[in-house]
Amino acid sequence: MRFLATGDSYRTIAFSYRVGHCTVARIVKDVCEAIWSCLLETYMPVPKREDWQRIAADFSTLWAFPNCLGAIDGKHVIIQAPPCSGSLFFNYKGTFSIVLLAVVDAHYRFRVVDVGAYGRNSDGGTLHASAFGRALRQGTLDLPEDTPLPGTEELGSVPHVFVADEAFPLRRDMMRPYAGRTEGEKRVFNFRLSHARRMVECSFGIMAAQWRLYRRALCVSPEVAESVVKATCMLHNFMRWENGGSVSVTTPSEEPLHGAQDIQRVGSNNATREAIAVRETLSRYFISTGQVPWQNGII
Repeated sequence: MRFLATGDSYRTIAFSYRVGHCTVARIVKDVCEAIWSCLLETYMPVPKREDWQRIAADFSTLWAFPNCLGAIDGKHVIIQAPPCSGSLFFNYKGTFSIVLLAVVDAHYRFRVVDVGAYGRNSDGGTLHASAFGRALRQGTLDLPEDTPLPGTEELGSVPHVFVADEAFPLRRDMMRPYAGRTEGEKRVFNFRLSHARRMVECSFGIMAAQWRLYRRALCVSPEVAESVVKATCMLHNFMRWENGGSVSVTTPSEEPLHGAQDIQRVGSNNATREAIAVRETLSRYFISTGQVPWQNGII
């Protein structure tokens, strides 16, 4: 636990407790694996349809984004360059890392994680190669059926979606912001999406503040780093699940949140017409029936 909380080297901890550093290394690995395996079914079970429906209800109530199943993003966990790994772990930030891909609910809890992808991969590529991404494409996640947006039953059903940044593809079940300079309903959509998507950014920030090993490079093998990251994700959920994951809802100021501003990075976006239609439907909803008072300051 001291290793997770501080990120100190094995040798530093070994000197503190007067044991061999190989003993410390074995204890860290075994305990992290035990934390993951023992707590998995209780604090990060595979979501079922009822769970997805509760998540969507929470996002609609707390963060004003209906039919939202979670916020998804990737976090680079810096590690020491593994021997003979070439550029596999070398990321665009100029460091070596593995990727934590996470889906977060409206209470800052990790509901799905995929750990261990090479740092050189993009977030979209990591999603595509992950088990979660494959299940999403194959339709085996037991997601809720399409439902109308609140107050717009006459307009028909809209799919449930995950919210993501511009690094991810636009799909009927995944919404990303409009790219480039935006105005009107597109700008409002980007703001509302950013308002919901910040759940995953805040979750990463909370976890990094509690477990300070994320503040430095992990001098362990990629396999041990994967176990360590999975353990901290599980402990993060453990601490937030006890009080039901209650959160304090704050009304945004009229200043756009980070990510709601004009987006200059434009990634690959071979979206289907159906995905584009879903995003346009949500855009119109956010300036009509689904309008909230605090969004007017950005129009």
